[in-house]
Amino acid sequence: MSDAIPAVLQGLIDDAAVFPPGNAALEDAVPAHRGHRQSWYAPMTGPLLVPAGRLPELRPGRTELRIGVVVDVEPEQVGELVGALDESVAVVHYESRAALHRLVPAAKEWGAPVFAELPFGEDGLDAVVGTGLIPKFRTGGLAAEFFPPPEVLAASIVGCARRDLRFKLTAGLHRAIRHRDPETGFVHHGFLNVLTASAEAAGGADEAAVAAVLASTDTEDLVGRARAVADRPRPLWTGFGSCSIMEPLEDLMALSLLERGGAAS
Repeated sequence: MSDAIPAVLQGLIDDAAVFPPGNAALEDAVPAHRGHRQSWYAPMTGPLLVPAGRLPELRPGRTELRIGVVVDVEPEQVGELVGALDESVAVVHYESRAALHRLVPAAKEWGAPVFAELPFGEDGLDAVVGTGLIPKFRTGGLAAEFFPPPEVLAASIVGCARRDLRFKLTAGLHRAIRHRDPETGFVHHGFLNVLTASAEAAGGADEAAVAAVLASTDTEDLVGRARAVADRPRPLWTGFGSCSIMEPLEDLMALSLLERGGAAS
C-alpha cells in the first residue's frame, strides 16, 4: 500500500482525534484509528495521540496499537502510566510542554523520541541542541494570536535547518493551502505551504523566501513545488497532529496529489 502514498507524504498526519476541536471519545477514536491504519492511505497516517492522563482508559484490543503519548501529567508520572499499558500498545513517541530542565532527564527514561513544545524564537532552539529533543511548535488555537505570522514560523523553520533539527507542528493545519476560516476569521497555515517551505529551507533558502512560500495562496505553484519533491522523504518536518485525517486527505485528492489506490502523477 505504500506505493499509493508518495514518500514526501508518508507519516505526515498523526491522529489527534481525541483533542480539540474534534474531541472524539477514546472508545470511538481507537476503532476509527484502526480503520485509518487498514486503509489505502495508511502509510500517510501516524500514531494515535493519547493524553498521558487518559492512558488508564485505553482499551487497545488484541492487535498492536501504535500511540504517541501527549504528556499532560507530571513527567515523573509517565513511566508508571506507560508501564501499566497492555502489551499490545506500542508507544512510538512522546510530546510535552514541560520545562526543558525537567523534560531532558525524564526523556532519557522514556526510550522513544520526544517532541518538546517550544515558544517561537532562537532561544528555544538553542536550548534543545544536543539534548535529543525534537522541537514542536503550535500553529493554531482558539484565538488569532495562536496563529503565528509567516515570518515567525519561517524563522523557526530556517532556524531548525541551520541547527540540523527536525520539527513538528500542531493545531490549525487541516487544510492544504493557506486560507481564512469563514467562521472564525482566523488565517490558517496550509500544510502544503509548510511542506514546500520546509523543502526550501532544507535547500538553503533564507527566512524571506521561506516566509513567502508560507504566505502563498497560489495553489498551482504550491502543487507544482510539492510534485517536485514528491519522491523524496519529507525534509525537516516530521509532520503534524490533526483531529481529522479525512480533511487533509480530501484536499490532497482534490489537488490531484493523491488518488485512491495509487499516487497521482
